[in-house]
Amino acid sequence: MKSPMLPDEHHKAVQRALHLGRTGDPKALPELVELCRLPSNEVQRLVASAIGKLAEFGADTEAAVAALAPLALRGRHPQTQQYAIRALKKYGAAAHAHVQDLRDMARNPANRNYVRAAAKTAADAIEQASQDTETGVKHRCKRCDTPVSVEEYTRSNEAFQRVFCDRCFDEVFLERRNFETQVEISKTIKARDGTLVQSKGERRIAEWLSRHGIAYRYDTKYRIIGEFQIRPDFYLPELDVYIEYWGLDTPKYKMSMYKKQTLYQQEGKRLISIYPRDLPGLDNVLTSRLRLFGVAL
Repeated sequence: MKSPMLPDEHHKAVQRALHLGRTGDPKALPELVELCRLPSNEVQRLVASAIGKLAEFGADTEAAVAALAPLALRGRHPQTQQYAIRALKKYGAAAHAHVQDLRDMARNPANRNYVRAAAKTAADAIEQASQDTETGVKHRCKRCDTPVSVEEYTRSNEAFQRVFCDRCFDEVFLERRNFETQVEISKTIKARDGTLVQSKGERRIAEWLSRHGIAYRYDTKYRIIGEFQIRPDFYLPELDVYIEYWGLDTPKYKMSMYKKQTLYQQEGKRLISIYPRDLPGLDNVLTSRLRLFGVAL
């Protein structure tokens, strides 16, 4: 759905929402609240995400919940609702008044599946946060759900931006270190801009993006849903688009591919999948698929 705003105003609002979300400054909340009133689904989605990010930096919980709830419950676009629901979850017990509304959304078959899933997850998390507030528990391990100390919270949040008890922290740290070492070793092919990638197909994509002046981040960790972190091949930060190159054909690889594609779909992410068969006509493939997201080169 196209924005009813003028293109220049829409672009400025999008860039401003992205900037405010990256600052981590809770003083940005009032401006974000104003931005969420603009008649653009994309701006509202980015604003909801930004307000969610400010939760851990001490943003005014009452004002944040008041801004997010209408977008979550009555947003005009399913993705806007999904992002607002996820952000609402981050404010925990402060959003308890909306638990029943979220339960109703999760049961409503008229809602998109990813909206229903987000509503159920948020309702469960907010109820748990409310119970923890009553019993004095501040944080729980995301892996085993046990209460964590302030020291455990600080350590894991600094390393992973997620909460782990010490036992789970050590296990996750070793798993990720071994995996990331193997990934870095496999980056042996250099694109023209100097980026080291893992395959000739990825090099073709990287060079196409550079040639068209599109900023990208290669193989960077992004959290897609609360329980998982994935490494997209390419993320286009100015367009909020993900590109994955599915270059192998083994059963194990295909299982991983389907799981990753499902995560993108559940989260309502804008994904472009590229396969080896697409490489001969890569220019047309990327141009046409970006156009579907409203991006005209």
